[in-house]
Amino acid sequence: MVPKSHHLDLAALIDHTLLRADARPSEIEVLCEEARRYGFHSVCVNPAWVSLCTEELKALKVKVCTVVGFPLGASTTEIKRFEAEHVIRQGAEEIDMVINIGALKAGESGKVQREISEIASLCRSQGVLLKVIIETALLDDREKELACRLAVEGGADFVKTSTGFSRGGATTEDVALMRRVVGADFGVKASGGIRDTATALAMLAAGANRLGTSASVAIVKGI
Repeated sequence: MVPKSHHLDLAALIDHTLLRADARPSEIEVLCEEARRYGFHSVCVNPAWVSLCTEELKALKVKVCTVVGFPLGASTTEIKRFEAEHVIRQGAEEIDMVINIGALKAGESGKVQREISEIASLCRSQGVLLKVIIETALLDDREKELACRLAVEGGADFVKTSTGFSRGGATTEDVALMRRVVGADFGVKASGGIRDTATALAMLAAGANRLGTSASVAIVKGI
């Protein structure tokens, strides 16, 4: 059944996500078909599946999003840059990169910002959007605010709450904090634990303008 038109506004804000380690090619193909059918903003997959998604979604409005430095953020800047360059060549149009969380918590703000700036510069030169995952569950409020400021100053396009692979996901409180820090014109992506329509709408009301979820179909059907 074709989804009703009133589903479309919410669907267009969703990165339809499949980042499980055991995801099979057939599941990635289904993800792409669902994204096409429901009008999701993008599919968000691990780098190994970018070329498959690019082929599946060619000539469609659905974007291909992937992850870099995922899920720990603890690889070197050089590796993150190489990974970003590679996935861009494969057709990625959006990149969600995990910051060096340990460096942030150690007060090494310059190191974190330089890494964001380097990847953001690369993405901007290729017309690719960069979202910076700060992993809110591992940060206190002061660190969350600092991470958001570094993302803005580093030239990223979005801050994102979570990988979905740590000890907690998105909360409305964190989304509201992030929106307050980055201002009205910067992107905020809520991700991690968003499994129903009510939660999705609450994240948007708190200030998110993009959602990452693997429960996308259930969410738009729940309107």
